[in-house]
Amino acid sequence: MPPVPPQKVEFPKFVDSLWCVYIVSVASAFNAEFVTYPLDLIKTRLQIQGEQSKNGKLGQAPHRGLMKTGLGIAREEGVMKLWQGIHAAFGRHLIYSGTRIITYKALKDALNRRHPEHKHFPLWQSALCGVSAGAFAQYLASPTDLIKVQLQMEGKRRLLGLPPRVNGMYDAFQKVWSAGGIRGLWKGSVPNVQRAALVNLGDLTTYDMTKRFILTHTDMGDDYVLHILASSCAGFVAAAMGTPADVIKTRVMNQPLDEKGRGLLYSSSIDCLKKTVKQESFGALYKGFLAIWMRMAPWSLTFWLTYEEVVKLMGAESW
Repeated sequence: MPPVPPQKVEFPKFVDSLWCVYIVSVASAFNAEFVTYPLDLIKTRLQIQGEQSKNGKLGQAPHRGLMKTGLGIAREEGVMKLWQGIHAAFGRHLIYSGTRIITYKALKDALNRRHPEHKHFPLWQSALCGVSAGAFAQYLASPTDLIKVQLQMEGKRRLLGLPPRVNGMYDAFQKVWSAGGIRGLWKGSVPNVQRAALVNLGDLTTYDMTKRFILTHTDMGDDYVLHILASSCAGFVAAAMGTPADVIKTRVMNQPLDEKGRGLLYSSSIDCLKKTVKQESFGALYKGFLAIWMRMAPWSLTFWLTYEEVVKLMGAESW
């Protein structure tokens, strides 16, 4: 009987590992964040407009639209101020973007192994994975979001004659910690997690399902044209689903605190929701929607194009 040749043991390639997915996700997010960050800053400023402050100062600011807000920041504060707080945004994506992608991929792979009879990944499972990945990643990254929002509002505060609240990322962290301790770092985390769950339901699930639908029902190949179409759909759905929670999140995070670390304007995200609708109507929940959509569409496009092309160059499987 001839000897049986030894079987070659296949070791998992690094490019197919979760660590590689994490690194590529973070790098893709950094690229997308830098390109679209000015729109995020403008969106934050728009969402604060109309908010009643304790001393009435913020309410005295003139109301501006998307273009006037962006031009006003560039003219009154300097062009580079359009990227104010981007280092905090990079810190956020170091946690958020990598975590959400590897969590979604891990959950999806686990469900596929558990139900190999499914030819396609069902919509409800994709939605469940997207919500879970987004909520988990955002909860971990919530302190960096809090610091980013406060840094983004500093230019406006100084124009209104208000004293600076924070001077840099480290100073912001210290002041939040001293005012509210570890709980203070997660101020606004509830609407933040809600927003992230909805945004990722829109982004991850829509991108996944749109891409699969187009590949199944058309002759289009898995190339950059497909990635553009899928990411454009994902950006719109994510903006539509996440804007109200984003407005509430921004206002809760930006509000001043008393000596015990409690908010002076809102006691909770529900309280912020009620006051916003009562004082400014339901439409206030969609303040900054155009900026969010204009940012999410190119952000999603830049992120997914970068991600897909990098993993292809490395020899890994596409999304």
